[in-house]
Amino acid sequence: MTKEKKKKVFQLVKGMKDILPEDEKYWSAVWEVVENLALKYGFGRIETPVLEMADLFARGTGSTTDIVEKEMYSFVDQAGEKLALRPEGTPGAVRSYIEHGLINLPQPVKLFYFCSMFRHDKPQAGRYRQFSQVGFEVIGDPEPVIDAQLINLAYQIYTSFQLQPSVQVNSIGCLECRPAYEQALKEHFKKDRNKLSEISRERLSKNVMRILDSKEEEDQPSIAKAPQQMDFLCEACQKHFMQVLEYLDDLQVPYFLNSRIVRGLDYYTRTTYELWLGEEEAGRQSSLGGGGRYDGLVELLGGRPTPASGFAIGVERLILQLKEHDLKGKERRKPEVFVAQLGNEARRKALGLYEELFKAGVLPVESFSKSGLKPQLEIADRLKVPYTVILGQKEIIDGTVLLREMSGGIQEVVPFNKIVPEVLRRLGKAEIVYNEKSETR
Repeated sequence: MTKEKKKKVFQLVKGMKDILPEDEKYWSAVWEVVENLALKYGFGRIETPVLEMADLFARGTGSTTDIVEKEMYSFVDQAGEKLALRPEGTPGAVRSYIEHGLINLPQPVKLFYFCSMFRHDKPQAGRYRQFSQVGFEVIGDPEPVIDAQLINLAYQIYTSFQLQPSVQVNSIGCLECRPAYEQALKEHFKKDRNKLSEISRERLSKNVMRILDSKEEEDQPSIAKAPQQMDFLCEACQKHFMQVLEYLDDLQVPYFLNSRIVRGLDYYTRTTYELWLGEEEAGRQSSLGGGGRYDGLVELLGGRPTPASGFAIGVERLILQLKEHDLKGKERRKPEVFVAQLGNEARRKALGLYEELFKAGVLPVESFSKSGLKPQLEIADRLKVPYTVILGQKEIIDGTVLLREMSGGIQEVVPFNKIVPEVLRRLGKAEIVYNEKSETR
């Protein structure tokens, strides 16, 4: 009697995952929060192909980064072209921005995505070889307020689920001031070369700043004594970074200055940040996500010089933190009031007013990086909001705002501490208990 041939049982490829029906509620909850925050802050969804030219990432992400050197899935197809499964979202978004002429739209262009990425990394809890990222990109604006708003947005993704991440923020300077810092780092680490880990000795010649990101135990004594980036920032970078921090203070986003946050990608300039599970030193799994400014990437990929900033978070890592929470989505609705401002003091006041309106149940919209009233009103018209709240220098002095009815152009002066209930009344919202003591002053 012959033995029956044993049937082959197929299993998941190593590092991949199935999303079963029992977990779909978590993915839906994340999507609902991301979509509503994208609507709140005026982002449009973009989805780029899974396959891109491999050189897009070699040039954009950096040929000496771990992603490109060790983790990227690349191959030559039947036509002889070298392609890659996308390992991250920013280069593809920038490629699309250039290719489709999005520079001709009103700037900045705000994009977000929720899609799969692929890296041949060591599988761990919350880390897969096919994984999902949420990313937000703002292309076409150099203002520090953009960086602060993106950090605030990333922070709100987690606080929407009652999570309290620790925001670790740094500035890595620009192409003008960073070379001096890199040279100082090289001189410092060369003295300790024999005490460094193998991977850090390799980074010493390829990308010395990545040593600061090392989690290897033998690297820590030398890292602790390394020169600080803040001591090498040029005047423009110092001013930019201080304004980012001031805006974070105005938004009441708690943060920690951390000179080790350099990120692992070549395109970053100036502001960099990560969101951690706690204030303690993070291990590899402790980072929930991060981002920063990348002012040179558009030009590097063939476009004209264009400033940009963005961040990405790992969805699987977030969902690991959501398993114990009862998640609920939010209803999607149209923007109801535009918050316009003129001048830096008005902008800072408007940041808080924007949040107060949203907390009171109003869906506001804004363009805080714009300085002129006309372009802001044009955006308000295009979005078809019924009302615009206008804050200028005169209003700051008088303690008032202008409330403009967009359909007829009629506007009136309203005391600043009465504007939120007045907007609620105009919109016909149900009466709510509004504590004037909580208003931004």
